[in-house]
Amino acid sequence: MGPLTDLRPVPDNQEVFCHPRTDKSLIVELLELQAHMQGEAAARYHFEDVGRVQGSRVLQVQSVQPLNLESLALRGCCQEAWVLSGKLQVAKDVTLHQALLRVPPYQTDLLVTFNHPPPDNRSSVGPENLSPPSWNLGDFEQLVTSLTLHDPSIFGPQ
Repeated sequence: MGPLTDLRPVPDNQEVFCHPRTDKSLIVELLELQAHMQGEAAARYHFEDVGRVQGSRVLQVQSVQPLNLESLALRGCCQEAWVLSGKLQVAKDVTLHQALLRVPPYQTDLLVTFNHPPPDNRSSVGPENLSPPSWNLGDFEQLVTSLTLHDPSIFGPQ
């Protein structure tokens, strides 16, 4: 995946990567900790907020599951972690996998979103038009659990 900053502006608290041949994207955001919400409600809040920002409506939350903190590389500073899968409707239905890592020592909610739009219907068939294998929820969880913090100054002065 290449950076999306060549296509549209990306705020400082976000990194966006877009697949060069599909509409799939991966977004990593550092957001203000929503301390007034806990558990599954916080995961749902961020999912609905992404929908509002994208101008879409939430079609369905398919699942919300806690992540085992012991499996996280960020377990030292993360107090709770959730994975949510759901569908939003923008121009077309888009499946999202989101991970919310709550990091109170840095007053941060770390949100990782994988956008998985439906495959394009292509008229020609050939190797160049074959879609790469889709990520599944297991692949996404492996990515999320392997995230590490190399430089705490990314959160600003503490």
